[in-house]
Amino acid sequence: MHLLVTRPEPDATEMKTRLEAMGHRVTVCPLLAIDLAPGAPIRLDGVQALIATSRNAIRSLARSTAIGQARTLPLFVVGAATAAEARVAGFTRIIEGPASARDLVPLIAGKAAPGKGALLHLAGDTLAYDLKAALGTAGFEVREEIVYRARTLEKLESGVADAIRTGSLEGVILMSPRTASVFAGLVTDAGLADGARKLGYFCLSETVAEALNSLAPPRVRIAPRPNTEEVLALLTQPAPESN
Repeated sequence: MHLLVTRPEPDATEMKTRLEAMGHRVTVCPLLAIDLAPGAPIRLDGVQALIATSRNAIRSLARSTAIGQARTLPLFVVGAATAAEARVAGFTRIIEGPASARDLVPLIAGKAAPGKGALLHLAGDTLAYDLKAALGTAGFEVREEIVYRARTLEKLESGVADAIRTGSLEGVILMSPRTASVFAGLVTDAGLADGARKLGYFCLSETVAEALNSLAPPRVRIAPRPNTEEVLALLTQPAPESN
């Protein structure tokens, strides 16, 4: 199958390698470019635990002068990939949530205490879920530190547009609501919505799939659990019949 990988680098190349090993033809077109914070100090005084909902947050923290002190704190993360990145960065007190930022709320409430200090959310410039507000209702003080920013692609690459136009592209892998929304907007702007509607979509979660609503594609598959392994497993299943 000819697949489009839309993830930012370096995750896009990593996924490309895995897909090619599965026998797929892969085109990489990152729809977001990640700018990590330039090693600025992060204030950890009075912080009882850290929160990271993205591998990019860990990558940015690893460049900070605060990394040594940060490693001594408990770290709440979303998903196995972020947990693995945290282990590479030297963290040992990692509490892994199963699926999304929303799922971290009861986990944090059960393992941290409002009176023991602030929680520091290492965040991107665009948040899919407001952890600060959700945890605030449980009595926690939450600080947000923007440690990376995402720039969106402004125009679909010509090779990708041609592949959609000619029908050579067969499927798109989407790992975040923002990339799904950007993809839908770019193909619409390029006059390729009809062609894009014919593609198969392999989505990390229901929220990611919902970001494609403007296209209304009939062939959308959603991972039963929001992680890379489950998304890749979708590719081994028989294709559903399109409407």
